[in-house]
Amino acid sequence: MKKYFADWVFSTGLALLVLGNAPLVTIILLARIGLWPDPDPNPIGPGLLCFLTFWPGVILLSLGVRRVRRRQGGHP
Repeated sequence: MKKYFADWVFSTGLALLVLGNAPLVTIILLARIGLWPDPDPNPIGPGLLCFLTFWPGVILLSLGVRRVRRRQGGHP
């Protein structure tokens, strides 16, 4: 796993996924267990953040995996 985290493309994709989805997932989980003031929240801002960062993060993750495997001489 260290070789994947050393690749900047993979690390950037992972950071996009985590930082882009964490606010929305946190609000959903807190609302589900009853710690959010609104039991049925409509988080527009975190939802848009998730929408704008999810696919770029997935694409960068897959490109990073491909780069690391190609450097190792594995499958293209």
